[in-house]
Amino acid sequence: MQKELESKYEVLRDLEGPVRDLIAHHESKRELWFPSEFLPADQGTQNEKELAELRKRAEGVSDNARVALTLNILTEEGLPHFHRLIAHNLGNGAQWKEWNGLWTAEEDRHGNILRDYIRDSRLLNFSALEKLQFDYIRSGFHPGWSGDPYKIFVYTSCQEKATSMSHLNTGKLVAEQEPLLFAISQKIAQDESRHYAFYLNVFREIIARDPNVALECAAGVMPSIDMPGISMANFNEYADVVRRSGIYGPRDYQKIVEQLIGSWNIGVLTQLNEIGRKAQEKIMSIPARLQKVADFIESRVSAKNFTFDVIFGRVLEMA
Repeated sequence: MQKELESKYEVLRDLEGPVRDLIAHHESKRELWFPSEFLPADQGTQNEKELAELRKRAEGVSDNARVALTLNILTEEGLPHFHRLIAHNLGNGAQWKEWNGLWTAEEDRHGNILRDYIRDSRLLNFSALEKLQFDYIRSGFHPGWSGDPYKIFVYTSCQEKATSMSHLNTGKLVAEQEPLLFAISQKIAQDESRHYAFYLNVFREIIARDPNVALECAAGVMPSIDMPGISMANFNEYADVVRRSGIYGPRDYQKIVEQLIGSWNIGVLTQLNEIGRKAQEKIMSIPARLQKVADFIESRVSAKNFTFDVIFGRVLEMA
């Protein structure tokens, strides 16, 4: 096991040049933005009339969208967990430290702007949200793949794409009632898509150098991933509302897996050993299994009522 781990870190060291190129490409395509561009915070830049208009528009945001926004912001506020996991899994290489710092700085704005919006708009019960966040950060996030530098790239490729979809579709849900929240959600989704591209391309480089072990790691992660908020209270209830709202669910994850299989050319890889071939076969079977899971969940759905403190204890009725 130790020898295999050392071999993986040797591959990561060999990636120094490509990773620096990927970081440079990422920064060249990225548009740097800050929360105050959407929600002015300096003295004299925001007045009571603007706040009143914002709060009036926010009244039209549906409760299921508010629940989705709660899950989105808590996912973003889990940033300390992921900064730690990236630092722990990728070692001391300068290029990985550079990426982790850059990625963390970009991600930090997501929780900040959503928190500012929620506070200014009074969209949620803010004290209930703060308690949820405190409990979630305190509970930690300790995935089974931690300690494997290959698996973190598989996970982040899946997770960044899922997060992007969640923000994108939450924004679409509120676009008519609240265009500012729509714009914020789209901006965050764009960031997440660029992060997804970075992790996807790094793992493509790993496959090129160590295909058998890389596929074995991918086969261990891709069948099912725990989203960052899994340790928060009532996570399954929040996730059920998000799925019923058409924002994100098993069918979306199936699409992500299919995308990754195509992007990594997993189905056409040759010259694999027995371990690689078995992993390849397992990965290629995942979409069909995910489709069965989605079919099963949808076949058992019935109307359900939800109650969350963050939406002031109101009852949310969903089909």
